Amino acid sequence: MERWYGLEQVPALTRSVVTIGNFDGVHRGHRSVLGAMVADARRLDSTSVAVTFDPHPAVLHRPESAPPLITGLADRLELLAETGLDAALVVHYTREFAAQEPEEFVRRYLVDALHATVVVIGRDVRFGRGNSGDLRTMVELGERYGFEVQVISDVHGGPDPVRRWSSTWVRELLSVGDVGGAAEILGRPHRVRGVVVRGDARGRELGFPTANLGPAAQGMLPADGVYAGWMRRVGHPADAPDGYLPVAISIGTNPTFDGHERRVEAHVPDRSDLELYGEEVVVEFVEMLRPTWKFDSVDALIAQMRTDVEETNARLAGGPLRLGRAETGW
Repeated sequence: MERWYGLEQVPALTRSVVTIGNFDGVHRGHRSVLGAMVADARRLDSTSVAVTFDPHPAVLHRPESAPPLITGLADRLELLAETGLDAALVVHYTREFAAQEPEEFVRRYLVDALHATVVVIGRDVRFGRGNSGDLRTMVELGERYGFEVQVISDVHGGPDPVRRWSSTWVRELLSVGDVGGAAEILGRPHRVRGVVVRGDARGRELGFPTANLGPAAQGMLPADGVYAGWMRRVGHPADAPDGYLPVAISIGTNPTFDGHERRVEAHVPDRSDLELYGEEVVVEFVEMLRPTWKFDSVDALIAQMRTDVEETNARLAGGPLRLGRAETGW
């Protein structure tokens, strides 16, 4: 998939099928729509393009209540590529961009740059200055500029088949540590991406060395607790030795040691030889093992950590394919 960061990077196109959205998490609902769109584009001999925004518009318009992002931009683009899209246009969302009238946005981006023949949108679409553009506006502009508007139907399923798949639902599940339920909606394990930094080395002193993700890690953190999961070393093939590793993951403030900083720490069972400092890694969450507890003694903590590692090995014994990747294209 080609990645274009601004109109100046868009090549000359003959025609395209375009959809617009934030696509946070690129969940099953997104994937269903994008898969159908890609098929239509191939049938029409057109380029399939997703227009997405960075940062999320809510960060600009209501920063005090902006939702935590399920995925950072790098993971969003990686996941979009897996749907078969030909290209993604990343629009830098600024006040100047948001001030465009609906017709100006459509003309500059969809017509002049992308030469859209089909635009795929949801019924609740809003665009242009003050969100003044809606579905009716897009249909009228399509008639004026010569593109067809296709309306997306809601996609339902997951833990509650009556509820539509949505990024909001994923956030709700992650906020209570239900990473299994979130994976059902995402069609994959939830992930966090970051660079491994040096911590206080307490895990190594206790016999459980950890890879600590830096504060700039991207992706919504699930509720504090201990999880079984996997760690992928970015730049290493997943099937290479040590490219994809089972991990016990701790999220929290280390209350036993009166910590205050919330951290993500991943321990690779039975390995003390890995040097990961400075590496970018992706941590995937499979199952919550327990909430975070404060222990009365270091010995009690070590005993529980041994149990956590045993539980992690047991939950991951089937390997990553047990998580449903084969059926979701992962």
